[in-house]
Amino acid sequence: MANIVRFAVSLDRKLFNRFEEYWKARGYISRSEAIRDLIRDALVEDIQEKNKVVFGTITLIYDHHEKGIGENLTDIQHKYLHVIISSMHVHVDAHHCLEVIAVKGKYNEIKELADKLITLKGVKHGKLVITAITP
Repeated sequence: MANIVRFAVSLDRKLFNRFEEYWKARGYISRSEAIRDLIRDALVEDIQEKNKVVFGTITLIYDHHEKGIGENLTDIQHKYLHVIISSMHVHVDAHHCLEVIAVKGKYNEIKELADKLITLKGVKHGKLVITAITP
């Protein structure tokens, strides 16, 4: 317990009530656990702004019948091999594929890669999810 710091937080009653609903609905065992996760999320966002090393996934759903989509996805990924750790390709149905790309590197490079992939013609939906190791 020597490394635990306790502090008080003052909140408006409405905000407090919303927070009570929030942490209970998500299954946290305590307010403290919920607050720790919120702080970690804020710190990950701060890391993105400072362009430090982050980890993440780029998830894409695309129509593989779209002319050139496979080649375009591959060409872009080959230009970013220094941040791509791994990728997984799943055939969803007769027309669509799911691709999940694990990445590690500076946030701005990963965001640039994600933007290039997500905006390709034929990509139906894409999302970049970033995380980092925080104290």
